[in-house]
Amino acid sequence: MKARDWFRRNKLFYADLVLIVASVLASFILRLNLEQFFLDYLPALFWMVLAALLIKPVVYQRFGLYQRVWAYASIGEMKLIVTAVTVASLIFSAVVFAMFYFRLFSPFARSLVVVDWLTSLAAVGGLRFGLRLLSENRKAVDRASGSNFRQVLIIGAGDAGALVVRELQKNPQLGLVPVGYLDDDPEKKGQRLHGIPVVGTVKDLPEQVRLLHANEVIMAIPSAPGTMLRQATELSRQANVPFRTMPGIYELIGGKVSVNRLREVDITDLLRRQPTQIDRERVGKSLRGKRVLVTGAGGSIASELCRQIARWQPSQLTLLGHGENSIFEILLELHTDFRELNLQPVIADIREAKRFEQILKETKPDVIFHAAAHKHVPLMEVNVAEAVTNNILGTHNVVTAAQSLGVKRLIMISTDKAVHPSSVMGASKRIAEWIVLDAGSSAKRNYSVVRFGNVLGSRGSVVPLFKQQIAVGGPITVTHPEMERYFMTIPEAVHLVLQASTFESVGDVYMLDMGKPVRIVDLAEDLVRLSGLEPGEDIQIEFRGLRPGEKLSEQLWEAGADYLTTDHPDIRRVVEPYRLSGRKLHSSVKKIVDLAGKGNTSSILKSFADLLPGSEIGTTPPPDFTSIV
Repeated sequence: MKARDWFRRNKLFYADLVLIVASVLASFILRLNLEQFFLDYLPALFWMVLAALLIKPVVYQRFGLYQRVWAYASIGEMKLIVTAVTVASLIFSAVVFAMFYFRLFSPFARSLVVVDWLTSLAAVGGLRFGLRLLSENRKAVDRASGSNFRQVLIIGAGDAGALVVRELQKNPQLGLVPVGYLDDDPEKKGQRLHGIPVVGTVKDLPEQVRLLHANEVIMAIPSAPGTMLRQATELSRQANVPFRTMPGIYELIGGKVSVNRLREVDITDLLRRQPTQIDRERVGKSLRGKRVLVTGAGGSIASELCRQIARWQPSQLTLLGHGENSIFEILLELHTDFRELNLQPVIADIREAKRFEQILKETKPDVIFHAAAHKHVPLMEVNVAEAVTNNILGTHNVVTAAQSLGVKRLIMISTDKAVHPSSVMGASKRIAEWIVLDAGSSAKRNYSVVRFGNVLGSRGSVVPLFKQQIAVGGPITVTHPEMERYFMTIPEAVHLVLQASTFESVGDVYMLDMGKPVRIVDLAEDLVRLSGLEPGEDIQIEFRGLRPGEKLSEQLWEAGADYLTTDHPDIRRVVEPYRLSGRKLHSSVKKIVDLAGKGNTSSILKSFADLLPGSEIGTTPPPDFTSIV
């Protein structure tokens, strides 16, 4: 850029030239009386003005005082002005003293340069912050004259809240005017940030919406826990005002959805209760120094199980799975985190009895965690033989080999879908439960079953699916508005398994006290809001109807079952009135497995119905995989 163009585009430069001369002149007027000034100091004034005009603009330029947008000046810019003016005054003072030394003028009052520094500081700073004041007043007039502005209540009087307010004040085109903060810190009440008062706590939201005539609420606490977010959204709903969260500020305040700026949701935010804790000392004692084998080790729950087991320093951890990629991934992770741990990766199918028995002979496990299973309800409705061979025959092979080789402890992971099953998957898991429980009772060994509800965040569960649907802008697909499920997190599921493995019992079913069931549509709405969006506005929710094999609600135990306490306050032992065992169980398992080998689906479904009176297996048509979600 040519110098002439630069000067034309920088009106501040011309203003500074005037102010530089005015500052030097003011220093003389403030320091001297008029008679002295006109009689003795005019030469000094001339040389000081000349030096100031040559030095100060150059220093101001070097410090960037002409490259700033002063309508947005802040503390940082104030520091910059003080530094630039001080440096310029020091150089100016040195030059002036040198001119006085070489007798270019006389007399000279040394305090003139100090007064000049103060007047320059006032002039340069006053000019620039005056520009900001004019900008603020213009925006205030625009807001006052606008008819479409919405008044906003900000939750969080911290750094993020202050940032939101500043952005709203600087950008009137957003059409949002902050009128108050809500913060749970009692010491902040009555204070002001950027001129906006802290008017109360989050609990005061409905009252403050009414008093301040707020039209919208913005959550400006990016790290807010799910309980606070849920409370704020519920209170906003009661007050009948929209609710938004950070980040990102620009997209969300402007009402735009940006996939890459969604708030990362902590799975525990969705739980609606306090997560269960583990008795670490007891679990550590039961696993330390033991040889442990985990089937299905590449799955989302089993891999987390392996991570937790590794922390307790077993003498050996065998990772058994059918999928080589998933086993390799968890092996690599564990090898990185636990370099001293003896890890044994095994690629095998539990349906191959001889192969599995050979593996047990080689690894000699003290404890087996049996997690290998097919779990997807719609897929198993059209792959009935696979459900039988993997879930029933596979479990039979695991238990038989464990018994014959003297494994003392075996824990099988099951599901609430095994209770009064309506699906092939649920029926196959119920019979697998019986196999484990019968072996434990007959051999007097610590073989037990752990029964889960739905596990949040596991592969194939609703949360990853809903997150994918949110990421592409929706819609979220829910089967039925009244469908509800019990939920737990992956760490909770693993804690339950590990804790149950410490109980000295034979042939028992354990389950976690999971509180009240949660409607799937409520879970979907929570996930949308926790992602920083609004259901029904930013993301739509559509209902597709129940899929084959699904129930509106799940049970955790059969009617008439006893629900007993254990040593852990959140774990219950279930004693159910009906359980197939002994020869009848073995003959039924053999019959169903033979039918699976022949691919006789209708006969398998009939056998399930005979073994599980009152079940609804096979009563619905096969799923339509064009609308599976």
